[in-house]
Amino acid sequence: MVQEKFIQHIQFEKRYSNHTITAYKKDIEQFYIFLKEYYEIIDEKKADYLIIRSWIVKLMENGLSTRSINRKLSSLKTFFKYLIREEIISINPMLKITSPKTSKRLPEFVEKNKIDYLLNDIDFGDDYIAIRDKTIFEVFYATGIRTSELINLKEQDVDLKRSTIKVIGKRNKERIIPFSNKLSNILNNYIEKKHKEINSTKASIYLFVTQKKEKMYAKLVYKIINSYLNKVTTLSKKSPHVLRHTFATHMLNNGADLNAIKELLGHSNLSSTQVYTHNTIDRLKSIYNHAHPKEQKRR
Repeated sequence: MVQEKFIQHIQFEKRYSNHTITAYKKDIEQFYIFLKEYYEIIDEKKADYLIIRSWIVKLMENGLSTRSINRKLSSLKTFFKYLIREEIISINPMLKITSPKTSKRLPEFVEKNKIDYLLNDIDFGDDYIAIRDKTIFEVFYATGIRTSELINLKEQDVDLKRSTIKVIGKRNKERIIPFSNKLSNILNNYIEKKHKEINSTKASIYLFVTQKKEKMYAKLVYKIINSYLNKVTTLSKKSPHVLRHTFATHMLNNGADLNAIKELLGHSNLSSTQVYTHNTIDRLKSIYNHAHPKEQKRR
């Protein structure tokens, strides 16, 4: 079946992440359902650009955001490129499709004083789960890594002597992230606690494990971060990705080079990192308005 072969292609040849593979599979399945329901078509070769445009209209009528629609179109673009490559079709209908324009959304981040209060003044507890959760929070904030990268971290990826961590990011791209002596001590204490309380060969492979000695999973990590961010912020989103935004914004506000942040985050191009400069510019404007003599006279 074409769909199954396509999923195998992006999984084993393209080496897409599990999250991306799941999203692509769902998007393609939804497109096939649309073809069958509205056009009585089950053959992807009969799906021309007019049909794809009508699918976009239908998604808009259903109230889907332009961001979500564009993600689905990205799935279709990859799918039809695969069909061309495999000579299943000779004309790519996606070439005539224009993605709906999306308004750029500035990344939300947590203010530094709130992060400081959370990490320095809130009592996480002293049992394994409490220390694990605080260490997870510290790692997210100190490195800016993604959830998928964190749950796949192995103990051998952490070099406490050099204070570096090896991360396998998107497309299996490896990067080395340095961290502070403070985080080195936190990680060392956590690993000692883990070995003492979670005595298992299986558990020692991955850096962070559940109480059942299993590898961590995305929903649990989200729940941990969300519960602690709820204590200090009213942001609409309280996720690990917000901590990634927070890491980048705080680094930039403290004078870090944009290219350095790009490498630390594992971005493939600088444009993905430049979105954080907007937050920095807003901060500079605020400082200017409060500090410049002329602005002070106006108040």
